[in-house]
Amino acid sequence: MQITTKAIVLSSIKYGDTSLIVRAFTASDGLKSYLIKGILTSKKGRLKSAYFLPLSQLELVANHRNKGTLESIREAKVHYHYQTLHTDITKNAMILFLAEMLGNSVHEEEANPALYQFLEATLQWLDTHNEIANFHLYFLLSLTRYLGFYPDTDQMEAGFFDLLEGEFTNAPSLNPMIAGENLLYFKSFLGTNFDAIHRIKMKKTNRQELLKSLVVYFELHLQGFRKPRSLAVLNEVFS
Repeated sequence: MQITTKAIVLSSIKYGDTSLIVRAFTASDGLKSYLIKGILTSKKGRLKSAYFLPLSQLELVANHRNKGTLESIREAKVHYHYQTLHTDITKNAMILFLAEMLGNSVHEEEANPALYQFLEATLQWLDTHNEIANFHLYFLLSLTRYLGFYPDTDQMEAGFFDLLEGEFTNAPSLNPMIAGENLLYFKSFLGTNFDAIHRIKMKKTNRQELLKSLVVYFELHLQGFRKPRSLAVLNEVFS
């Protein structure tokens, strides 16, 4: 079935000498994988490899057979032209990390309009703002709302956040916890929005520790989740 849909690229991997396998989150059908034959050698084709950079926002004309196999793309064009995401070194490191986190987190092969709109809007926000040191923290925390494990905020005055239970508690346990200074920052993120995240002033060590805790949170709540290899690169850029 031929379909026209918006799509956000999660990854593209070289296949053989001439082709790409592209994983994308589509507005129409959720996660899809495409085999694009000959794209790396074609000079005159309508598909260009530069379209398929991480988290690019595209409009695709694709054939979806929906049989669990690789699909095909007939046409692609850029839906939203990023000004800074792939050229600013800090933003690019963040994009590589977030693309890997999304690739490890989003598996549903069905439309999820709310999640698609969230990704589309927040990536465009990142492209057009400069005070972004906390963006990835708030993005991941917000993403959990769409993945089904947003923190329970009923007991926010408590002294610990239990990453396994996903709730605040006054009783520390053997479960991984957020506590102390990092808990104060964590609570600040739960009570803000993207336009105010720059007001949360953190030392780089706190930012790295809180990010590490959020990655553990994803690991605990998503079956088969793999820790992103790009995390070390991101921490290097922000140090």
